[in-house]
Amino acid sequence: MLPILQNASHAIRLGPFVLTPVRHIWLQALLLSLGAAVSLGITRFAYGLLLPAMRADLAWSYTLAGGMNTANALGYFVGALMTPKLLARWGASTVLVVGAFLSSIFMALSGFFIETDPLLLQRFLAGVASALVFIAGGLLAARLGAQAPSRSGFLIGLYYGGTGFGIALSAVLVPWALDASSTQLHGWRWVWWLLALVCLLASAALVIPARAMARFTVPTTQAGTGAPVHFRWRAFGYALAGYTLFGVGYIGYMTFVVALLREQGSSAVEVTVFYALLGLAVVASSRIWAGLLDRHRSGRALAILNGLLGVATILPALTQSWPVVLGSGLLFGGVFLSVVASTTALVRHNLPHAAWAAGISAFTIVFAAGQIIGPTVVGWIADGPGGLARGLVYSALALWLGAVLAWRQPAL
Repeated sequence: MLPILQNASHAIRLGPFVLTPVRHIWLQALLLSLGAAVSLGITRFAYGLLLPAMRADLAWSYTLAGGMNTANALGYFVGALMTPKLLARWGASTVLVVGAFLSSIFMALSGFFIETDPLLLQRFLAGVASALVFIAGGLLAARLGAQAPSRSGFLIGLYYGGTGFGIALSAVLVPWALDASSTQLHGWRWVWWLLALVCLLASAALVIPARAMARFTVPTTQAGTGAPVHFRWRAFGYALAGYTLFGVGYIGYMTFVVALLREQGSSAVEVTVFYALLGLAVVASSRIWAGLLDRHRSGRALAILNGLLGVATILPALTQSWPVVLGSGLLFGGVFLSVVASTTALVRHNLPHAAWAAGISAFTIVFAAGQIIGPTVVGWIADGPGGLARGLVYSALALWLGAVLAWRQPAL
């Protein structure tokens, strides 16, 4: 039993309120979800809303526009490689908070440059910091889930669903800020500064759960043996391959779907509604798929969710019908972060506590590798015949192939 469980039988006083153990766990998970909001919801996905304005102002090709998110994914990959050692040295709570504040700083830097090279560097550094946040937060969410095994799928999903808060908030703030700064030279810079301020506020709130959980320690060796526990990559080979293709496929949609909607004639209001509903669907997904994540110890949950995501991705490439496009956004939002949660659940189901950090880091590494490939490839396809619609078709094919591979992952 994790040492944190020893506190689960006591009520918690928070100012004038007294929280039951279950409510305290949910509050911790909700506050932790701000880490996902910062690391993915804003630091990565808000760029999709800014891309049309920046591309028009700076005369970018789609290949270069996609390259910005490739740089972010490359940084995420480097951050994922660094995180296990940082976790071992400093602990998940410290890594979470430091990474969140660094993400906020790097977001602000985007508003100070218009040249390609420094913008690429900024996206890279933001990717490094967001990996620290996302992995550390996921590890803490898994530990919270161990306090309430019957609700662990929901608690893990709630953390990853925090990405939806960031997406929905970005959907409201970015169009408004772009309109308000439209008379300014390179007005999109003000949007980066506004988003950085939001990230700073969320980072400050993350200090609360980080401090609470920093008081507890977790084992780093297999109980009773004193031997360190290692993650066996080969044993999770099919799930890792399926998750890599998830990284390739989903990021093309999140990078370019807003640009595609604008090309198809969608108004700013329609884009705001689309992106906000996508974000809210991410939040709701923690409840929708909790049972699936709790039920399957194999790669079946990852396979099912990858398959559904492929359907959502291909719909805007097949039709411009607004109800179908809106349904695509709702389905995509309701599924894509649950794919991430499914890998954390897979690690939790099949590995001892001491190996969770290594397992989550391994899946994050292959996830980042897929994201490095996805945006630039889709952008390159979009610069050719067929445009962005053809790029999303290739994204959907990658997701469906990932579903087939994940289906073959057995429980250990």
